[in-house]
Amino acid sequence: MHKTRFRFACLAGLLLPVVANAGSDALADLLAVPGSAGLGVMLQSEQSPYKGAGVSNDLVPLYLYEGKRFFLHGTRAGLKLVDEPRHRFDLFLDYRLEGFPYDRNPAALAGMGPRRPSTDLGIRYRFRSDWGNLDSELLHDAENVNKGTEVRLGYNVEWQSGRWHLRPSLALSRRDGRLNNYYYGVGESEATLLRPEYQPGGGTNLSLGLHGYYVLSNRWRLLGGIGINRLDQKVRNSPIVREGAQPNLTIGAAYDFGNHLAYAEPTLPLHLKLLYGRSTECNLLPVMTLRCGSTRTADNTRIAAIELGRPLVERANNWPLDFYGYLGILHHDENHLQADSWQIDAYIKAYYYGFPWSERIRTRLGMGAGLSLAQHIPFVEERDQARRGRNTSKLLNYLDPSIDVSIGDLIGVHNLRETYFGLGASHRSGIFGAVKMFGNIDGGSNYIYTYIETKL
Repeated sequence: MHKTRFRFACLAGLLLPVVANAGSDALADLLAVPGSAGLGVMLQSEQSPYKGAGVSNDLVPLYLYEGKRFFLHGTRAGLKLVDEPRHRFDLFLDYRLEGFPYDRNPAALAGMGPRRPSTDLGIRYRFRSDWGNLDSELLHDAENVNKGTEVRLGYNVEWQSGRWHLRPSLALSRRDGRLNNYYYGVGESEATLLRPEYQPGGGTNLSLGLHGYYVLSNRWRLLGGIGINRLDQKVRNSPIVREGAQPNLTIGAAYDFGNHLAYAEPTLPLHLKLLYGRSTECNLLPVMTLRCGSTRTADNTRIAAIELGRPLVERANNWPLDFYGYLGILHHDENHLQADSWQIDAYIKAYYYGFPWSERIRTRLGMGAGLSLAQHIPFVEERDQARRGRNTSKLLNYLDPSIDVSIGDLIGVHNLRETYFGLGASHRSGIFGAVKMFGNIDGGSNYIYTYIETKL
């Protein structure tokens, strides 16, 4: 087990709140061994910047991968344009976890229009040294929600003693007027006697953090940390913003999948998956247990997708268990009920193939988990959430259960043994409204699909 590599899976979970709220992506070069992946979960508790909103508790799922050119760090996914011992340069998309609370409507915000999260397009440069890491980032709203721009500067250093690993960090962020006015301003039409019109304009925020992990076992780490964010004075003067700083507390755990071949190895295969499916009224659990499988719906919407995947871990712990990473683009055919749209899915999937008959006919039972970003809210989600009076989100959790068999084994052609035909479900959800990153959505969509997957 490579200790350096596991630091990625662990510290990614620890530093996500600092990254999301304060500054630099301190996760980017924590993975020294290529091709690694990890999963984790953490609970973050933080003081809301808005008056009367109190303390928010947020469950944060962690999907982590470090490839030769592509990386996934919690809320951030991107491309490594330069990756050298001292220098790294990234192009990325990052989900901005700001906006009004979903689970309560304090009096200070009553009657105001919503302020929602968005996705930033960013570039990042990191300088690595023996005395710490320096980061600089430039981000701009890619969804045209707040239309704002932010420049971030950060510094962090690592400290280790026995099983304890700690990382203190400092970050400054310079935000333009459009960004601050959107999240912390009061428009003319929103003004009242107790809430005058106000536009804070540009300003500089400061964040401090101390996060770390404890080595519980070869693969498991316990995570924890504390941090504090200090908003610019002009933002704190807003009639909807509380005085004082924003403390936050984080606890969680992360798991590393284990050793794997480097991504430079020529034997590392690329897999191509093609799928086609239809919407279903069935919930995910009945679909997985084969108690419901009807795709006869009134809307009759459909999906089609192409996905590329690579094995991350083969025979984990010497079990008949492999882990794959997938990146796919999916098309929604909305049957003229609304405009067709696209969706990007990135997920990690486990395959179990230890069935008694697998030597004769290789059979895989799979479960994938990751992120799904929709261009527009799919029709079935928009309809169902409107019926229940609930909000929607373009970014949701993604689950992908499946079962397949080797076509080569079925027809007796050895060259097709790594070509599979199967049945799966495409499931977007907000994890029961417990995740701020997914807009505290309680609901989602299900599609049942058939697919072919082959090794290229």
